[in-house]
This record gives sequence, structure tokens and C-alpha cells, in this order.
Amino acid sequence: MTRRLTATLAALEALLVVGVGLSIPLALGTVLWAAQFGFQLDWIIFWRAAADLWLLGHGVTVTFQLDPVTALALGVDGVGDPFAVTLAMLGFALLTALLGVRLGRRLRAEPHRIIGELVAVTGVLVLSALVVLSAGHPAALPSRWQGALFPALVYGLGVAIGSIGATNPARVRLRQLIADAPPLLTGIGGAALRAGLGAVATVVLAGSLLATTALALGFGQVIALYESVQAGVLGGLALTLGQLALLPTIVLWSASWLIGPGFALGAGSIVSPVAVSLGPLPAIPLLGALPAGESPLGYLTLLVPVAAAFAAGLAVRPRLADAFGRAYAYDLPLGARVGWSVLTGVLAAIVAGLAMGFLAWLSAGSAGPGRLAVVGPDPVAVGFWMLAETLLGVTLGLLAAGVRAPRRTVPARSR
Repeated sequence: MTRRLTATLAALEALLVVGVGLSIPLALGTVLWAAQFGFQLDWIIFWRAAADLWLLGHGVTVTFQLDPVTALALGVDGVGDPFAVTLAMLGFALLTALLGVRLGRRLRAEPHRIIGELVAVTGVLVLSALVVLSAGHPAALPSRWQGALFPALVYGLGVAIGSIGATNPARVRLRQLIADAPPLLTGIGGAALRAGLGAVATVVLAGSLLATTALALGFGQVIALYESVQAGVLGGLALTLGQLALLPTIVLWSASWLIGPGFALGAGSIVSPVAVSLGPLPAIPLLGALPAGESPLGYLTLLVPVAAAFAAGLAVRPRLADAFGRAYAYDLPLGARVGWSVLTGVLAAIVAGLAMGFLAWLSAGSAGPGRLAVVGPDPVAVGFWMLAETLLGVTLGLLAAGVRAPRRTVPARSR
């Protein structure tokens, strides 16, 4: 494609990304406006609500100020004062990132790929700024700089992931630097990166399976909470949409539960394998899947992340052995092999701890006033627990059958 055509299609892609994300809550809000409220309210109210939901889904802070009558009716401490909501409904961010991956893959072979990517990300930045400016209201005021920047950052991350494998001078130089580096250094670094990220991905997958199982086992309680809300058909659909946007967040909570520290649903509360202490909770049907008490397995659940790290260590062991073979022309002594394997395990643990701590940070925040200002896992605790479990699992996986450099055959001299 030509430069102009690439830029035009990228701009349209940016419009599509913002439009798709906003249209999901806005379509349901418009149906509510027509069917349940009979066009009596101003439609701009539903536009602002949809924009606030979309912005919250990208981690944007929204400050709420309830009117005195509503605050008095709720009877929650601190609800009459302005309070910030920072808990991200990560379903929207996941959708934006996936659309970014899609664009990155489409532009990967284009000669003007950089222009297309810059136009698309800039387009999302500009459109997000327009959205946040149109959504501002004293009752719900999103952060303007976050509202413009965060969706563009999420989209840009997706574009960067999708463009992996593309060729440009900078990437060619980077690959040449990696190729020229000592083979032992690149082998250990690559093995540690793959093992750490692989362990995190496996734990998150296990968290999704745990969340699905909990929802299936607590289905009766979930339905009972739906009935207690008495939101009607359209209100129930709106409630379901909000919970679907929260599902990726809940998956990360489940992963934090498997790792050990668990998560909080209010100040002073905890949900972990060995302790469950909950205070008053909002009537959100998904919360019906929460465990009633500690797990009968207790800290045996920690075997899940350790096993994930062990499998990751086994998976990267051939890469590490190949690095030994390229770096040394002889079999390494046992002590050297153990030392390099432990170093790889330490580096993998650092990668896993940082990555899981970052994911825990994304899934934590404030969900309301008072005690609801503390919701989600503690990123520092989750990161340190994941670091320790990955260090143990990856190191054992690398040393399970020893890491040996492949033997080199020396050709016989011709006589």
C-alpha cells in the first residue's frame, strides 16, 4: 500500500477501535433509554455512562460525587464525599489490546508500517481525548490526562505485540547485536525470559479455570443474587455486561489466590487459600462464586504455580543445554552446570515476579467509598510469592535430569 493509503486505513482503524469499545455499553444504554425510561431522560446521560465505563475499563480514574439524597439513601460511610474509582474493568482493555494486535499483524509486511502504527495510536489518543472531554460532569469526572493517554497506551502495546517479526533497520540492528553477543549470555537470558513468562501464562490460565469452576459451583448463589437485585430484563442485561467486563480482572484475582496472598474485597478483608474474611459486599451476582471458607487443601494450592514453573523449566532446558554446547567445547563440571542453572532460575523468577506483580497491580484499585477503597490483590505480595515459587520450580525443572551440553564429535584426522 502507498503511504497515504496506509495512513488512511490506520486512521479508520483507530476510529473502529474506539467506536467498538464505546458501542457495547452505549447500545445497551440506548435500549434502556428507549424501553425502560421512555425517552424521558436526556440521552447524553447514557453517553456519559458508556464513556465512563469504557474509560474505567482502561484504568482511568473516575471521581464520583453523589447527590445528598442518594448518599443518604445508600447509608455508606464516606459516600457523601467525592470518591475515586480506579478498579479497572479489564475486559475493555483486553478488547482494545486485541484490536491492536490485529492491526500490528496486518501492517507487519507493509513498507510504511511505522507510519500506519503511529497514525493509528495517535488517532486513538485524539479520539480518547474527545471522549473524556465529552464525558466530564461533576457527578462523574474522569481524569483527563489518563483518559487520553491510557487507551492509546493499551492499543500501542497491542500493536507492538502484533508487529513482532516485522523488519526495520532498528530491529535488524537489535537482532545483530543479539547474534553477536556471547552464546551463553543469550542462551541464559532467552531461557529465563521464556521460563518466567511461561510460568505466569500458565498460572493465569489456571486462574481462569479456577474462576470458571467457582462460577459453576456457585451458580445457585449467583442466580439468587440476580433475583434479589430485581433489575428487570434490561437491567439484568446491563448488570451482566458490567460483569463480563470484569471477568479478566476476576481471573487475575483467582491467579493471585492460587499464588497464595489472595485478594481483598474491602479494607480488612481477605480471600486466600488459608483464610476468608469478608465484610458487607455489594449485591453483585458474580460475588456469589466466592468461597465460603478457606480451601481444604490449604497451602497445597501453592503447588499449582510451582508446577507451572517446573514445567517451564523443563521446556527451556534444551535451549540452555544448547547454549552450553555453543559456549564450551567440553562437558561442564557439575558445579558449573548447577550454578548456571540456578542463575537462570533466579532470572526467570525475577521476570515472573515482576510480570505477575504488574498484572496484580492492574487488577487492584478502589471500587467505591469507605472500605471499598481497597479491592483486589496486593501487587507487592503477589510479586514476591510468585518470585519464590518460580525460583523453586524453574530451578528444579532445569536440574531434574541435569543440563548437559551436547557432546561434540571430533572428526578423525585424515591420514
